[in-house]
Amino acid sequence: MKKLFLFGVLSITLLLSSCEPSQPSSDQKAARQQEQMARELAAQTGMPSVKNATMKKQLKMIIEECDKQNLICYAYIVPEMTGRPVFLGKCMGYGIPYATQYTNPEKIASSLSQGGYAILPQADPDGLFKPASADGTWLLMIDPATNEPHPVFCEPKVLVSPFKLQ
Repeated sequence: MKKLFLFGVLSITLLLSSCEPSQPSSDQKAARQQEQMARELAAQTGMPSVKNATMKKQLKMIIEECDKQNLICYAYIVPEMTGRPVFLGKCMGYGIPYATQYTNPEKIASSLSQGGYAILPQADPDGLFKPASADGTWLLMIDPATNEPHPVFCEPKVLVSPFKLQ
């Protein structure tokens, strides 16, 4: 009986000593304080009084301009040494940053055996996995001899304008 009692006391002691303390970590404390501060600031200031939505209207106009078919623009590179634009030629549209992806770069995969989900990388239709960010721009440059557009990859800083710059 004494052995059974000692075994029980020892088991309870081990069980209680293995429990993590219920005190929050410093990260949890900081997050709680930050959330409280954000609530107080929101209550004090409220939302901005936007009446004209000028920036949203401008962005809408930019998106619509970029969507025009056969939009002819003028491409320049901007060398770091001089900072002065150097004319490259005519191009269609404004160019596309190299890291732009045609499809969603990630997909949700479910695991029936584990009952959870994971986010996995997803290749573009060409089978390549594009980086999240990269220097470089694709331009559809217009060949002056044939007036046909051809993709040109440009790594220096590019400036594209719908009119010729001085």
